[in-house]
Amino acid sequence: MTDNAIQNDVNATVSAATILPLLARRSIVLVGMMGVGKSSVGRRLAARLAIPFVDADTEIETAAGMTIPEIFDKHGENYFRSGEARVIARLLDNGPQVLATGGGSIMDQSTRDLIHINGISVWLKADLDVLLKRTKRRNDRPLADKIRDLLPAREPVYALSDIIVQSRDEPHDTIVDEIIAKLAKPLGIAEGNS
Repeated sequence: MTDNAIQNDVNATVSAATILPLLARRSIVLVGMMGVGKSSVGRRLAARLAIPFVDADTEIETAAGMTIPEIFDKHGENYFRSGEARVIARLLDNGPQVLATGGGSIMDQSTRDLIHINGISVWLKADLDVLLKRTKRRNDRPLADKIRDLLPAREPVYALSDIIVQSRDEPHDTIVDEIIAKLAKPLGIAEGNS
């Protein structure tokens, strides 16, 4: 049986009706670098599972009454990270949902612990060339350099996620299918059970 045939077979057994009761109040938490598709894939995943989609960055901006760059400029990174941790902790109490997090949020040990307790983490992993291609339209050379610097430090922490799915130039629905199929293992769904 080919990998695609196996995945299609698993997808047939792993459905929203199967996933939702097993999630209980846990969130599906998307982690990864800027440009991996956490928001776009997250919206599709939430729609497929018929649960809310929440973007932590949007919630942080709403809570602060300013944009993330403004928070960094006015108060600095430590202030931002502290607020980010508080917002994510609050959001994790609202599951089940699909929660897209900022690229650096998972670097905080207490945030990782809360995600582990209250969620299933999904690392949308992308190669450097894919990240640079997706973020180049922002026309921000320092951003490209920052991605190059941050990726090696963050990847070992992202790799602690419950699920790893390669983000690549495929339709987002393909990535959603892979996430749903891989949810079977952390949710304890055996192949053949529905």
